[in-house]
Amino acid sequence: MTPQHETMLTLQTLREQTELVLDGLAKRNFKDADSLVNQVLEIDKLRRETQNTLDTIKANLNADSKKIGELMKVGKAEEATVLRTSVASSKDKVKALEDSLADFEKKQQDILYKIPNVPAAKVPAGKSAEDNLTVHEHGTIPTLHAGALPHWELIKKYDIIDFDLGVKISGAGFPVYKGKGARLQRALINFFLNEAEAAGYKEIQPPIVVNEASGYGTGQLPDKEGQMYFVNEDGLYLIPTAEVPITNLYRDVILTEEDLPVKNAGYTPCFRREAGSWGAHVRGLNRLHQFDKVEIVQITKPEDSYATLDIMCAHVQSLLEKLELPYRKLLLCGGDMGFNSALTYDMEVFSAAQQRWLEVSSVSNFETFQANRLKLRYKNKDGKTQLLHTLNGSALALPRILAAILENNQTPDGIKIPKVLVPYAGFEWI
Repeated sequence: MTPQHETMLTLQTLREQTELVLDGLAKRNFKDADSLVNQVLEIDKLRRETQNTLDTIKANLNADSKKIGELMKVGKAEEATVLRTSVASSKDKVKALEDSLADFEKKQQDILYKIPNVPAAKVPAGKSAEDNLTVHEHGTIPTLHAGALPHWELIKKYDIIDFDLGVKISGAGFPVYKGKGARLQRALINFFLNEAEAAGYKEIQPPIVVNEASGYGTGQLPDKEGQMYFVNEDGLYLIPTAEVPITNLYRDVILTEEDLPVKNAGYTPCFRREAGSWGAHVRGLNRLHQFDKVEIVQITKPEDSYATLDIMCAHVQSLLEKLELPYRKLLLCGGDMGFNSALTYDMEVFSAAQQRWLEVSSVSNFETFQANRLKLRYKNKDGKTQLLHTLNGSALALPRILAAILENNQTPDGIKIPKVLVPYAGFEWI
């Protein structure tokens, strides 16, 4: 059953800016845009007509009920009885209209949940990752020694991650980290969390399972239903990212200006089925069913959100620079953006042994898309209630960061750990 939340896109936006919405969805190459938007608007028309009829009948009903009392007072019992019959009939009509109204609202909401966010004007048109724009590059791609290995060979050589044991315990995509591999994971998590704290983020340790309302609140449902692990007996979903529980802390909340901006960070394991996305290009740590990630989340006033997006990107970039990893920053095109996002930047690190770029972070502004679903608002100084903007970013996801560290820092004598991680890891070499 779909939770009863107002969704983005708002009906007012669809009614008043229909062409703008359709143009934005076309930038996403969203094929069902015309059909779904037209369905919503048609149901909305019927819903408003029904509401008007209901309001009229209720007004007449109140007047007639009052009149019955007046007729009884002056001894006109017969007229009062006739009017009572009419009132009873009107009450039946009210019940039928209220049922119709609830049905319209349910149908309308179910369709709205299928419509993705409208991209910001800055988002370029495009169909796939090949159409994303590189907006910044940093660092020098290392030249490796002869005989350098990809990370899936390095982890065997140094016995730090075991995929076979993971298959034995759980299945493919669930690695077992051992010895210095496990310590390096812990070092990365603590480094990322400490950097987030230094940047003003409050650490949150949320549950790693969420209910259906939380999935709808941040937009993973119904869009990613098939990609999330589901505990059927309890109606709970394993989280694909800490964004889901952390942002849902503010579901049905009205904040004040003094509360803003909200800045939270959290480390969690993340779970993704990744159905249909396996192949030769996703060997080793490149794609997993379970992985660790530190997430940063901000909630801001609408006028502040794009400056905040730049600040969040700068934070992620600083982590990559401190890890001495060459990276590039991409502005995603409409066809490569997530369902919820209004604008997304991806950070990719270069994997020297694989000779390819690996995505390690997405930083997104959702504008009011999630806030609408969450009923997340604030009261400004004038007492007016407004929707907020939500943003999040990976700061950072560990598997491909670890892959790039292992590959880019390998030498004939071993793997040198980035200086910034040595105090956390307790060793300089693998």
